[in-house]
Amino acid sequence: MPSVVLEIAKKAKNASYFIAKADTNTKNQALNYMASMLEKKAKEIIEANKRDIKGAKGLSKAMIDRLTLNEKRIGEMAKGIREIISLNDPVGEITKMWKRPNGLVVGKMRIPLGVIGIIYEARPNVTADAAALCIKSGNSVILRGGKEAFHSNTLIVKIIGEALKEAGLPEEIVQIVPVKEREAMLELLKLEEYIDVIIPRGGEGLIRFVVENSKIPVIKHYKGVCHIFVDEGADVDMAINICFNAKVQRPGVCNAMETLLVHKNIAETFLPQMADKYIKAGVELRGCDRTRKIVKGIKKAKESDYGYEFLDLILAIKVVDDIDSAIEHINKYGSLHTESIITQNYSNAQRFLKEVNSSTVLVNASTRFSDGFQLGLGAEIGISTTKLHAFGPMGLEELTTTKFIIYGNGQVRE
Repeated sequence: MPSVVLEIAKKAKNASYFIAKADTNTKNQALNYMASMLEKKAKEIIEANKRDIKGAKGLSKAMIDRLTLNEKRIGEMAKGIREIISLNDPVGEITKMWKRPNGLVVGKMRIPLGVIGIIYEARPNVTADAAALCIKSGNSVILRGGKEAFHSNTLIVKIIGEALKEAGLPEEIVQIVPVKEREAMLELLKLEEYIDVIIPRGGEGLIRFVVENSKIPVIKHYKGVCHIFVDEGADVDMAINICFNAKVQRPGVCNAMETLLVHKNIAETFLPQMADKYIKAGVELRGCDRTRKIVKGIKKAKESDYGYEFLDLILAIKVVDDIDSAIEHINKYGSLHTESIITQNYSNAQRFLKEVNSSTVLVNASTRFSDGFQLGLGAEIGISTTKLHAFGPMGLEELTTTKFIIYGNGQVRE
């Protein structure tokens, strides 16, 4: 097994030099072939996916849903790839340029990261998204999907390899680890000589395992404890609509709201209406003492409920004295993922944007917009809650770094 993983890594390193220098047209051509081939081979992919679903033991309905592929979802995969084709190629972009007193002209140029290892669970659509983003940003990629999606992922990567060859590029630019055992992942995480960065996508347990065992830098987020603060004087109808969407539209994802903070001066107007709508939608509410005086019959929130990622129709609520208390609560219990303020007060909006330390901060909008596609990145390879080297949803630009370029005219250092 170690030799298999090592060989994949060596091939990825060699292939990274080819994709790094490929021009935009060649990369886009490969992506276009990739999208078309996925559509043409949809029935084969669905058959492979059925084998995965049949073998999935003990998975929840939500996980089975994430694992399942059908013609519509394969069509969405192809659409996402074509969105990436339409985006500007970041590789080779000069981000700034300046002239030194000695005449040297100094600049910074975007370059690929190199070899990216992606470790993920359940969702085979991630295979296509991640491969497409890596190809467009000039990186080679090693994919290690969960064993529950083994057959789906293997076939998708085979199709991607055919598309790369059709475009005149090495198929080793996109590879999959062909071993289900966890030992293969451990071997992958040791190969710092060949792999430049690891990006894990999945539950907190997987991500912590990767961080604890990797010799390679890891871009990660452990969980999404997202907050909305309904400020004094907020438009109540707007607040109800946004807060309902943020919790109910898709509760099992990392950008769903988990804690609702409400200014004390709007709580008696806002909370009864909001609670009524939540309860009708089947949301279990857990409130602080001040909340429970306004909304009767709901559970008392425990300390552990604040800072917890429910990923379910469960919501913690707290009434706070002011914006200072709200920001203090978020900075204490948040996970640096996504927070939103609902307010008509411009100064408070600006304070919230500046002082809340999370990777995505919104004003008068749902936390559900913290998503690469929604933010115009085409797709995302993941969301980072670490500030090195990317912060928030990661698209093409976040899969590059910059190097210094210098134009001289014979200068030597005195």
